Amino acid sequence: MKPMCGIVGYIGQKQAQNILLEGLRKLEYRGYDSAGIAVYNDGKLNVKKTKGPLSALQQLTDKDPLSGEMGIGHTRWATHGKPSDENSHPHMDEKQQFSIVHNGIIENYLDIKEELQEKGYTFASETDTEVIAHLLSELYDGDLVSTVQKAVKRMEGAYALAIANVMEPDKLVAVRLASPLIVGVGDGENFIASDIPAILEHTRDVYVLNDGEMAVLTQDRVELFTTDGTPVNRDMLHVTWDAATAEKDGYEHFMLKEIHEQPKAIRDTLAARLKEGVVDLSREISLTPEELKRFDKVHIVACGTAYHAGLIGKSVIESLVRIPVEVDIASEYRYRNPILTPSTLVIVISQSGETADTLAALREAKQAGARVLGITNVVGSSVAREADEVLMTWAGPEIAVASTKAYTSQLIAIYLLGLYLARVLGTQPEEQLLEVTEALPRLSEQVKSILEDHGSIRKFAEKIAQHENLFFIGRGLDYPVVLEGSLKLKEISYIHSEAYAAGELKHGTLALIEEGIPVIALATQQAVHDKMVSNIIEVKARGAHVLGLGLEGRTDLDRSVDEHITIPETLSLLTPVLSVIPLQLLAYYTSTARGINVDKPRNLAKSVTVE
Repeated sequence: MKPMCGIVGYIGQKQAQNILLEGLRKLEYRGYDSAGIAVYNDGKLNVKKTKGPLSALQQLTDKDPLSGEMGIGHTRWATHGKPSDENSHPHMDEKQQFSIVHNGIIENYLDIKEELQEKGYTFASETDTEVIAHLLSELYDGDLVSTVQKAVKRMEGAYALAIANVMEPDKLVAVRLASPLIVGVGDGENFIASDIPAILEHTRDVYVLNDGEMAVLTQDRVELFTTDGTPVNRDMLHVTWDAATAEKDGYEHFMLKEIHEQPKAIRDTLAARLKEGVVDLSREISLTPEELKRFDKVHIVACGTAYHAGLIGKSVIESLVRIPVEVDIASEYRYRNPILTPSTLVIVISQSGETADTLAALREAKQAGARVLGITNVVGSSVAREADEVLMTWAGPEIAVASTKAYTSQLIAIYLLGLYLARVLGTQPEEQLLEVTEALPRLSEQVKSILEDHGSIRKFAEKIAQHENLFFIGRGLDYPVVLEGSLKLKEISYIHSEAYAAGELKHGTLALIEEGIPVIALATQQAVHDKMVSNIIEVKARGAHVLGLGLEGRTDLDRSVDEHITIPETLSLLTPVLSVIPLQLLAYYTSTARGINVDKPRNLAKSVTVE
């Protein structure tokens, strides 16, 4: 999905080109790999677009400016199709009558594309967005608004759209479904944007579109409707934020914003892959059932946070697929001379797709004849290009160094992969798979509910901010989650933190427990719940101050700890998606309490591209 691409639209009395370019520049923080604009003039929509930074687009327009007072612009984060000039937005239909920019995903775009191809339409890109332009051309009835309304009835998925049309150049149309979009209101000019910073220089009066709504803009007027044509009356929002705050959508830091974007990232990563209780990855993974049956072991290779996702992946795949899984830190993998054969499936996980150690492991595995499947967040990255198979996560770009939404999206991708393999290989009864697939979509709302009430986490964070040492403990799937929680705390609060499998405490670690030391204890795994409570009692008896994190309704944990927070109940297999959220918030609030730059911790980089 394209949840973080940038959209700008303008209609008024000024030259649109510079307004569009400046608006896109204000959205660069969102991340992108290509950019483009379309401007109407003298009966034509003229387009300039290119792979690469906005400076490359600026060079094109400097050489050949686009004159006109209405237009749309876009910065693209590649999904359907690699970063390229052809795949960049805006997209147009064959007759050059419609120009489209789009954030989101059209889940049924292949069905629509095949239908249009049968009618003689040809396509110039690999994107789902181009389908919309041709669909509008096919459905055009002489009225742009009613044509858009007919088109969105055919489209499944999520989208924010800005649409221009040469037959009605006096208007722009904006449409939103599950992807942010706003309309700015000026004096003799109006604006469309995916985020407020793009238009703050020109107006502070905006309408925020809700799902299933559209806006029709002329120079002097903005009208709001539902996509079925019902008029919408809404008060304008007057923005009082400064530009820096607006980039963060009102949040104090990008990390907090990205933590709150996780419900959407989960929905986006599930979208088009999970329908009516069945996971289908056949359009993304080319391996046939016969080829899948030949794999007798799986290696998961990653670094840092992605490695923790891999540890959960081991449990998920072994539980669902019943294939032995090894998990390796990428920087160690190639030096231990791993046993690789054509019957080995190697899964590499990297948010950026450019992590040097992970790429080295990928290449080593391919050279040894193993099949490599990459899980990454960046289309066109080295992992995406070099892996034999690719499963994308749709988290959108992360700005903060500490990964949050990319991590939870990796977990969702791993669950989808495990469920898909289990179904293809027949390793689990359908009713058991259905139980998991029915619980997966609920995770998004459950994460949202955790984010709505985290006052107790903030209070505990303010307490531990005074300490220089603390511990995390957990068992089963809680163990890799506490590893991730400990890493988050270390990297942005600079507190020395260790995470342990709770059953190992009596084998030496208890010697480190002293009066008043904070211990964060996860107890979400039902199979080992009673044993985990016993481990908590062990550290309590030695003076630890314990924050327990468990499932709603388990009062026995509440009685065993000093402080207690809960997550909504879900299947034990899926709890890692929920239990990590309080730990992310704990790290964030501890860091802010210590006055540290949350988004840019010392000594760290977002993407590690050297060994």
